[in-house]
Amino acid sequence: MASPFREPGFARSCRPRQRLLALALAATALSGCSFDLGSLMPEKDKPQEVAKPAVAESAVSAGNVSEAQSHTAKAQTLAKSGDMAAALDEFNRAVALDPYNAQALYGRALIYQVNNQHDFAIADFGAASGLNPQKAEPLLGRAISYLAIGKVKEAAADLDEASEAEPQNAQVWTARGQAYERLGDRAKAAASYNKAVALRPRDDAARSGLARVGGG
Repeated sequence: MASPFREPGFARSCRPRQRLLALALAATALSGCSFDLGSLMPEKDKPQEVAKPAVAESAVSAGNVSEAQSHTAKAQTLAKSGDMAAALDEFNRAVALDPYNAQALYGRALIYQVNNQHDFAIADFGAASGLNPQKAEPLLGRAISYLAIGKVKEAAADLDEASEAEPQNAQVWTARGQAYERLGDRAKAAASYNKAVALRPRDDAARSGLARVGGG
C-alpha cells in the first residue's frame, strides 16, 4: 500500500508511530486487557438519535442477538490467538446477525485498521461510536485511521470529542498531540502531550512529541 502521508519530514516519521499506536490499540482491545469491549454493547434499548443500519428492527430477533454475541466472543478468542482472518469471519457473521452489535463492529474495525483497510475501519468505528456516543475507544480508533489516510482535521475533531468523553485516557491525548502537531498547532499539541505524560509518565511517544513541539 502506498504511503498515505504526503508531507515530508515529520509526516513520514509519524507513520511508524501511528502504526504502532494502531497495533497497540488493536492488541489491547481484542485481548480484553484494557478496553471494556463488553461495555460497548447496548444493554436493552438502541439509541434513537443516531442513524441506524438499513434493516428493520423487528428483523433482529433475540435469537439473532444471542447468536451474534456468541460469534463475537469466538472472534475475540481467535483474534487473541493471532488468527485475524478467522476472527474477521466471525465478526462478519456477528454483524450480519445483529447490525447493532457495537462490540462486533468495533472489533471488526480494529482488524480492518491493522490490515490498513482504513475506509472500512472508519465506517465501523463510526457505527460503533454512533451506538455508544459516550465511548472514547471508537473515536480514538477512527482518529487513528483518519491520521493514516491524511484526514488530520477529522482526526483532531474525533480526538477532541474523545478527550472530553474520557479525559483520563493517555492514548487519546498522545494521538491528539500527533494530530495537532501535524496541523501545525504547537500549543494544542504540547498541551495534549503534557496531559498524556502526566497520565502515563513512560509514554515515549508523548515524551518525544513534547520534545519536538517545545513543550514541558
